[in-house]
Amino acid sequence: MKLETVRWGIIGCGNVTEVKSGPAFQKIPDSELVGVMRRDGAKARDYAQRHGVRAWYDDAHKLIDDPHVNAVYVATPPSTHKQYALAAIAARKPVYIEKPMAMNAAECAEIVRAGEAANVPVFVAYYRRRLPRFLKVQELLGENAIGTPRLVNVLVHAPHDARYRDPRNLPWHVRPEISGGGLFVDIGCHTLDLLDFLLGPIDSARGLTSNQLRAYPAEDTVAMAFAFGNGVLGTGLWNFGSYADDDRVEIVGDGGRLVFATFGDSPIHLETAAGAREYTLPNPLHIQQPLIETVVAELRGEKGACPSTAASGARTNWVMDQVFRGPRDASAA
Repeated sequence: MKLETVRWGIIGCGNVTEVKSGPAFQKIPDSELVGVMRRDGAKARDYAQRHGVRAWYDDAHKLIDDPHVNAVYVATPPSTHKQYALAAIAARKPVYIEKPMAMNAAECAEIVRAGEAANVPVFVAYYRRRLPRFLKVQELLGENAIGTPRLVNVLVHAPHDARYRDPRNLPWHVRPEISGGGLFVDIGCHTLDLLDFLLGPIDSARGLTSNQLRAYPAEDTVAMAFAFGNGVLGTGLWNFGSYADDDRVEIVGDGGRLVFATFGDSPIHLETAAGAREYTLPNPLHIQQPLIETVVAELRGEKGACPSTAASGARTNWVMDQVFRGPRDASAA
């Protein structure tokens, strides 16, 4: 499949598309944003008017059927990712899906099979795979700056946010029937996908979850252990009811260590026997733009390919599924 100009339609033009992704579709050469959809038609119309988009809809299937749209960005919550991805594939339109790819690995597998059967490309919005700061981490690992990687430690702590304190108006991110889990699923997937990119697929994982605050139905604390196919071992701890923010990934090798944050753009810290060094690489304004550029390039048949595929996105869902195979609420034991 080769497109001269990629003409995008967005299903679910909500907050994530305002700055992170939406404007990028219009700023990349040979890419246009020609249609948007929200169930609330007034909000879809408002988005279209503010962003200079030709068409707006309150029905996703009408957007998919729009002959001017030849590629679809699914930016809804995960509970409808599979439904809309399969509809776009059936219409033979490439699809770019927000993360996580779907509610679970089984749904991801359905999307993968459908895309392969129809020969329709499917991509997932794990945009950290193209951010300059993580390409630098990849470069340092490739240069053996820390020798052979041996261990990975992930630590993410955050205070209980005010958004989650009204049980009658909970955001979808902490409603498992919509998101597939809680904040671990919503943001932890970024770190797990990033580690897949940097160190290769995780082929074994297990975990424990608990709901310590009882503020919402989903888990607020996760502990996990995992192993990569190359023998590197890892641990991860996520807690969303702590006293302060902390966001650290540490990769320890036999010749040094790398420490960096998944979120924000704080410096990358390299430490070896020769001393310490830091690298500061700011994130772009439209943080998904570098990845979307690779999607557009692949759809236009240009050299190179998008590094975030349906297959890699499905692997991250599979890893999270392994965590939830254990006791889902250790705090209740």
